[in-house]
Amino acid sequence: MHTSSPANPLTGVRNLGILAHVDAGKTTVTERILYLTGTIHKRGEVHDGTTVTDFDSQERDRGITIFAAAVSCAWDGHRINLIDTPGHVDFSDEVERSLRVLDGAIAVFDAVAGVEPQSESVWRQCDRHGVPRIAFVNKMDRAGADLDAAVESIRERLHPAPLVVQLPIGAEDGFTGVVDLLRMRALVWPDGHGTCEEGPVPDALREEARRRRRLLEEAVAELHPGALEEFCAESAVSTATLATALRELTLAGEGVVVLCGSAYRNRGVEPLLDAAVAYLPSPVDVPPVRGIRGDAVEERAADPGGPFAALVFKVTSTATGRLTYLRVYSGTIGKGEVVWDVGARRTERIGRILRVRADRHAEVDRAVAGDIVAVIGPKAARAGATLCAPSAPLLLEPPTVADPVVSVAVEARGRTDADRLATALARLVEEDPSLAVRTDPETGQTVVSGMGELHLEVAVEKLRRAHGLDVAVGRPRVAYRETVARGVSGLLYRHVKQDGGAGQFAHVVLDVEPLGAVDTGGGAVDFGFRSTVVGGRVPQEYVRAVEAGCRDALAEGPLGGHPVTGVRVTLTDGATHSKDSSEMAFRTAGRLALREALRACAMVLLEPVVEVTATVPDDAVGGVLGDLAARRGRVSGTAARAGTAVITAAVPLAELFGYATRLRGRTQGRGTFTTRPAGHAPAPAPASR
Repeated sequence: MHTSSPANPLTGVRNLGILAHVDAGKTTVTERILYLTGTIHKRGEVHDGTTVTDFDSQERDRGITIFAAAVSCAWDGHRINLIDTPGHVDFSDEVERSLRVLDGAIAVFDAVAGVEPQSESVWRQCDRHGVPRIAFVNKMDRAGADLDAAVESIRERLHPAPLVVQLPIGAEDGFTGVVDLLRMRALVWPDGHGTCEEGPVPDALREEARRRRRLLEEAVAELHPGALEEFCAESAVSTATLATALRELTLAGEGVVVLCGSAYRNRGVEPLLDAAVAYLPSPVDVPPVRGIRGDAVEERAADPGGPFAALVFKVTSTATGRLTYLRVYSGTIGKGEVVWDVGARRTERIGRILRVRADRHAEVDRAVAGDIVAVIGPKAARAGATLCAPSAPLLLEPPTVADPVVSVAVEARGRTDADRLATALARLVEEDPSLAVRTDPETGQTVVSGMGELHLEVAVEKLRRAHGLDVAVGRPRVAYRETVARGVSGLLYRHVKQDGGAGQFAHVVLDVEPLGAVDTGGGAVDFGFRSTVVGGRVPQEYVRAVEAGCRDALAEGPLGGHPVTGVRVTLTDGATHSKDSSEMAFRTAGRLALREALRACAMVLLEPVVEVTATVPDDAVGGVLGDLAARRGRVSGTAARAGTAVITAAVPLAELFGYATRLRGRTQGRGTFTTRPAGHAPAPAPASR
């Protein structure tokens, strides 16, 4: 391991995420990084359930990453804080919260499959957060592995400029190493145990290496003015200029450095670490964090000497207590200090500060700007909360949370376990904000909602394993919506109530019409409200009360009590009473008037639709297409890929329950599929399921 040390301590920190589609090799890459950096002394394997970051029993049983796990290690004198993120779409909210606090990312791609659906989703998430990244094409030892095809899929589907800095030595089972195109050297791992040997480029690859080095120089010169100037003057770009240009292009998001290897075979991970240190940003390379202080926007630079500000991105409950994971953006925090939770408006004391390695921790005395640590002490801080110095409050933007779309009814089998179930569910929601718990007002059932069937399976299993509860689970139910197909105009509603003392009087006239923009998949209820009342017939404060009442009415539609979306309400007239009118009266009138108007409108039930991407053997395509059609799926495309077919279809979420088992049966266990939300569409009949 290298031992150089940067001059500014903050420039020696890298906060990185490992991102990819499920089963592309993220966890194995993380495991090899921990081994090479000396953090662990024995390599774990996903299939053996011995990896550091997949420490939860469910992760080991299922062989996938479910919870984002933070680890810390050192390489080349740099402190690297890594977050191994889930690759399954049901846990994309974990990825979202992680990306909010990361400075850079390593995107892992399968050398056979190239860009897969969830790879594309996490890439778009990085784009939204402005996170620079490098790419690692993994599994170069697999049959059918093709670096050029994987790079082309990156270019076509993700639209960055891929800058390939390596040439593989050997193919498939014969893959033994790479040619470093910057320094024109061969890096070989002949024994398969992670021992890297450096040497000259093999004679058979010398011409190809020169050609690819030339292509790299030309690609960089097209994007970087300094490299272009040198290329024009010298007809070549020096190694130093190339390295500088690659870093600057990566930080600007104008290019993505592409490396390759086989993490499972311990080949290519050292150059990946070197590239992460060389090209990805430190906390001082990213823009200052912005927050709200009072009514003004304020920036805080990554300065250990500045006022303390940190964002909570994860909360977990362990046998040793409640762990609150922080990204420190500015300032320094020590054990025993008091911080201010801006959102909850309360103080919290930091009892202990821990350097994290998945489920193991090392206590430290303090954390400074740029650190990702866990703390013990805060009692109420939730994911998305801002902790800061009491003397310099600053509210940081929290990560966005998508609305859940699938629900199950949960109840404790034992009568005495009802209170324990409520406590356990509250703890689950605290740890995972993408879960929601509510009591159905009609049935009295406790309903747990999440991002997908697997998400809910994991949550219920956690109730059983971690909390020792015997729970009964009902069939998952999806989150339907209702919308207006044909509106009404001039609906008059008069609210009059007199039961002693001051009465209530409110008179409103409403027009209700389709908004024209139904839920787009982000989960927000689309609602428009405006007032055309003239002459002061309804004072402005009462107009706001009418709008609030209308929003109350949107919670339950007339078809099945589902939330209403895509509605525009216009207050066209009204009247007040000098004594009996009040904001409460007009809010009540707005709520009851819109309910009555919706019953008079032509309503349509909307159901959530997901985009399904199924990868199946060629000989099973017909059966899979037939099954999708039986599930009311609309196929939008098929593509052939190395003996398999990739089928894309829009399918109602309600029809997907049990699909994983059916797909395995139709493909002899060889088919896989992923889903991602695609908004809502009209359901065939207005009936609750």
